[in-house]
Amino acid sequence: MEERFEPMVIGFTCNWCSYRAADMAGTGRVKYAPNIRLVRLMCSGRLDPTFVLKAFSSGADGVLITGCHPGECHYIEQNYKALRRIKLLKRVVEPLGIHPGRIKLVWASAAEGVYLANEITKFVEEIRELGPLNWQARTQIAESARPARQFEEVPA
Repeated sequence: MEERFEPMVIGFTCNWCSYRAADMAGTGRVKYAPNIRLVRLMCSGRLDPTFVLKAFSSGADGVLITGCHPGECHYIEQNYKALRRIKLLKRVVEPLGIHPGRIKLVWASAAEGVYLANEITKFVEEIRELGPLNWQARTQIAESARPARQFEEVPA
């Protein structure tokens, strides 16, 4: 019997909209995939791209970034900054062996708990289709295959 792959997804959520949408989904007993671990940020625009890379190197199979709808950001235009960063990040991760589909950006207001729950479940299924990332293991293998550096002693 083949075991079903259960992906680990990290979700970075905006404090003002999408975190509250996830909370609303929970209080409304709307079910979504339990494979996601939510990390609350003050704004999606505050997401440092290295957080995404750290999530992958720590074993995440996918990263979901959620924020306020464009034009409705509590910090004026920061969600547009998030959009630009995510587009760039998707281009950066591909040469690293990470499928760009493992990163997804979703806009959800505080009132859209059901919508966010559906998007989470859909994203988990998309990641399940892609299979496990195992990026940490691949980078360790690449590091071990790299020849050791030889340093020359420099006369004092």
